[in-house]
Amino acid sequence: MDAVTIGPAWERDESGEFVKPPLARTLGLHAILWAQEMLRQPDGPDAGGPWSFTAEQLRFVLHWYAIDARGRFVWPYGMLQRMKGAGKDPFGAALCAIELMGPCRFGGWDKHGFPIAVPHSSPWVSTAAVSKDQTRNTMVLFPSLISDAAKERYGVDMGKEIIHTARGGRLEAVTSSPRALEGGRQTFTLKNETHHWLENNEGLAMAEVIDRNAVKSRDGSSRALAITNAHVPGENSDAERDWEAFQDWAAGRLKSDRPSLMLDSLSAPPDTDLADDDSLRRGVEAARGDAVWLDIERVMASIRDPRMSPTLSRRFYLNQVVASEDAYLTAPEVDSCAAPHKIVSPKDEIVLFFDGSTTQDTTGLVASRLADGHVFTVAAWERPAGPRGEGWEVDKQDVDRVVRRVMAERNVVAFWGDVLHFEGLHDAWSQDFGKELILWAQMGRFQHATAWDMRNGTNVKAFTEAVERFETDVRSGEITHDGDPRLRGHLLNARRRPNKFGITIGKEHRMSTRKIDLAVCAIGAAMLRRNVLASPAYKKRKKPGVLIAF
Repeated sequence: MDAVTIGPAWERDESGEFVKPPLARTLGLHAILWAQEMLRQPDGPDAGGPWSFTAEQLRFVLHWYAIDARGRFVWPYGMLQRMKGAGKDPFGAALCAIELMGPCRFGGWDKHGFPIAVPHSSPWVSTAAVSKDQTRNTMVLFPSLISDAAKERYGVDMGKEIIHTARGGRLEAVTSSPRALEGGRQTFTLKNETHHWLENNEGLAMAEVIDRNAVKSRDGSSRALAITNAHVPGENSDAERDWEAFQDWAAGRLKSDRPSLMLDSLSAPPDTDLADDDSLRRGVEAARGDAVWLDIERVMASIRDPRMSPTLSRRFYLNQVVASEDAYLTAPEVDSCAAPHKIVSPKDEIVLFFDGSTTQDTTGLVASRLADGHVFTVAAWERPAGPRGEGWEVDKQDVDRVVRRVMAERNVVAFWGDVLHFEGLHDAWSQDFGKELILWAQMGRFQHATAWDMRNGTNVKAFTEAVERFETDVRSGEITHDGDPRLRGHLLNARRRPNKFGITIGKEHRMSTRKIDLAVCAIGAAMLRRNVLASPAYKKRKKPGVLIAF
């Protein structure tokens, strides 16, 4: 199979030639010629020589600087996804230099109808990352990247973290400080290694601030470009959000002629076999593209280093988006079962599964429709990220209100829940709803009217079987879910954990901030639905409700 390519720079016409925007609709050629004159190769065997874009990079620049008939940029945002060592940092640094000093903005049309490219009148360029080490990867390149001629012409004052030009331009390095970034007037932001931008390091908050700042720019031409390796599915990183936004468009879930971002990705064929020399060599060659400075044999040796897991090898060196070895489900498996178009009416019989926490984990309420097993998220209470999460506790009164509203407005036939931390509410729900509903004690065990006690060995076995059944149903397409991003994230966060009964699920480690509670609720709801359908109490019921109890 051939390399997997995504993006306008990889599109070909009927003759097999790469499609490029017409020169009358891009500022890219101006930027390229300026860079070749004013920039130098910062490292490698050609260090000090004139800067030269690779063929892939040339096509990217032409598309990245594409404009419409009004001179406005076609792409307000972009993501460049490549394997490790493919030259993302030098390329990103060259784009930053163009944005700081070069012809990068529309200045009208010449008499032949071609665009005039001019420097930004007040450039403010940022290279952003969640750690100083990542910004340093880019910042250390500028002293050797910017030629002496450019330093003299533009009056460049080369600082370690901020570079100034005589006309008031600035280029700076910024790290995870959303508050400090708020309100900034950046004209271009290079987002570095966005697969590391997570909720717990405020990377997502920083990405949101960068987006807001770009949207409110006075001339509407402020943009951001992310450079990244393949992300880990389920981490909910900024890179994953960008990837999923593109996939939503590609799958037709967005009504738009083009995606909201210019995604450019080159990865190895999906059937690349890490154990087969020829297959692996072809995979590395495909993912490398025209980054010919990468030694294929050296990369293959790194991939086969026993200290490197296969999933990390595929992400870093083949640029493939793959789940961890112990992942419960993969993104394609979870997404293939998403059915957000399904509507559950108030008359539909449903079952509810509740998992509660007070401070750290997610408190969730997930339902399953009795008729077809469709799973949907009713509510979730999650600790906010950053300073807002300090001292946060779940609002139990709100939890109670939601449960009571669902019981009043929906046709609930069964309800299970974890009583830990919510004993009082469970007792109240049992008293209030139990009088109206038929109680059913499975396997002769009854503790609380709505209790699911995982300390009980019988229940552990039942839940383990439910975990394995849910996995089978997902992979066979026998179950659907509402596509809720929180539920999706929790399913992808879940890791396979063996016990004496089989395979259950757990977090990646005890202190992980990647939650799985909604996954537990979904599996529990599916299990509860099967038990209800098999219950004589349900088949013989005189009233529409059944309260399942252990």
